[in-house]
Amino acid sequence: MNDGVNGVALAVFIFFFVLVTAMGFLAARWRRAANDQSLDEWGLGGRSFGTWVTWFLLGGDLYTAYTFVAVPAAIYAAGAAGFFAVPYTILVYPLIFTFLPRLWSVSHRHGYVTTSDFVRGRFGSKGLSLAVAVTGILATMPYIALQLVGIQAVLDVMGVGGGKDTNWFIKDLPLLIAFGVLAAYTYSSGLRAPALIAFVKDTLIYIVIAVAIIYIPIKLGGFDDIFAAANDKFSDSGKGGLVPDHGGQWTYATLALGSALALFMYPHSITATLSSRSREVIRRNTTILPLYSLMLGLLALLGFMAIAAGVKVDNGQLAIPQLFENMFPDWFAGVAFAAIGIGALVPAAIMSIAAANLFTRNIYKDFIKPDATPAQETKVSKLVSLMVKVGALVFVLGMDKTVAINFQLLGGIWILQTFPALVGGLFTRWFHRWALLGGWAVGMIYGTVAAYGVASPTQKHFGGSSKEIPGIGEIGYIGLTAFVLNVAVTVVLTFVMRALKAPDGVDETKPGDYTADAGDPGVEVELPPATAGTSH
Repeated sequence: MNDGVNGVALAVFIFFFVLVTAMGFLAARWRRAANDQSLDEWGLGGRSFGTWVTWFLLGGDLYTAYTFVAVPAAIYAAGAAGFFAVPYTILVYPLIFTFLPRLWSVSHRHGYVTTSDFVRGRFGSKGLSLAVAVTGILATMPYIALQLVGIQAVLDVMGVGGGKDTNWFIKDLPLLIAFGVLAAYTYSSGLRAPALIAFVKDTLIYIVIAVAIIYIPIKLGGFDDIFAAANDKFSDSGKGGLVPDHGGQWTYATLALGSALALFMYPHSITATLSSRSREVIRRNTTILPLYSLMLGLLALLGFMAIAAGVKVDNGQLAIPQLFENMFPDWFAGVAFAAIGIGALVPAAIMSIAAANLFTRNIYKDFIKPDATPAQETKVSKLVSLMVKVGALVFVLGMDKTVAINFQLLGGIWILQTFPALVGGLFTRWFHRWALLGGWAVGMIYGTVAAYGVASPTQKHFGGSSKEIPGIGEIGYIGLTAFVLNVAVTVVLTFVMRALKAPDGVDETKPGDYTADAGDPGVEVELPPATAGTSH
């Protein structure tokens, strides 16, 4: 790692950062509505994005700076086991093809802005809606923090911020500046800012990966030498080579399946989805988004390249930025660093907007100020989006990076527990609202307690997301085990509630709402009723 600042790379990085900053502020004028004082406009971009804008937005949302850093870092540290991210992104697209168009239709029919809006309207339960909202906010916070970790990794490799003995303020000043700029244009432009910047971000990432997958292997002697070096490393370490053993295969499969089920439960995924202008846009996107899975597979190979290139880092998150620093000319290393940095800004903006929308619609409006006007909702959401970013920044600056990573893993366990209420509610209302709440509670408690008991070389608690599966004895993903318990409890409690004739909440949706498209009668409703059809 260089002791000084890589001036050329830093200059290129600053150029692209200034470019996207200008785009972020100019986005406020892009497709601007006559009245932008509503969450439909600020938080969902006016629900007006077409196929390509939605594709770039979803890609920018799901394939983040942390993905760019962490997926190949997992390969660098653990071998082929780190490839679980590739099959899970392949599994997820047929899954979302079945339910995202239905969610889009019912949300546009009733003006739903968040998943909790839908859950409240479908099951007539503010309590269940609150549970989904709180889970979404808790799961999103460490995810935002990891985007800042991605930026910090790039800055460290470029030598920005000084050495270990540098004053903390000077060391973290570049990150503080990046955070301030992100907060400012998100506040000003809402979802339009990351939607516009996503074009630059994804273009840079595709260019960097295309060059890396050709240029770096040529310099290293070809893929035969790369895989041989990686195999030697893992054989010498006693891990048995590249391929995980039988026990590792259980972990691999359950982690891939659980992650696929969880990915579109995250609030930011739904926010990007609901910003599109028709259900057909969603259907088309589920067929072309797998192009990102191809990119992800190529990206993962960078982990093996880092091994073959002899990259040695104490923090695995620095492996890929350091690979770029070592292998690319300085100017193109700057392009690669800019791709990672911008890849952090786009999802961080969407995530903060999504978390703010949840707070505003499902906590502030439902429990604090039921008569809030659209303008008041927008103002509160803007302020909360700033608070969410501040919280993520404090998390990154005040805690060890390993802690941030493991809390993000815990967030994945938590967010999966909202699947029965959201996806189940899109297809059936057989599940009782109280049973869904009970299943959610059991899944959350089991997942949290199980994760608390997992240790790692650096942490006594929350050291990972895999543990022995009760009754099977194999090591598997805690989130999937908690999800199975969640569903089992929900089903059993539903039978109990039906037998006891416990009251259902009022369903404000109709069967036709789930297949309605833009332009159909009744679709364009500005806001749902504040309290109609709901109860605790």
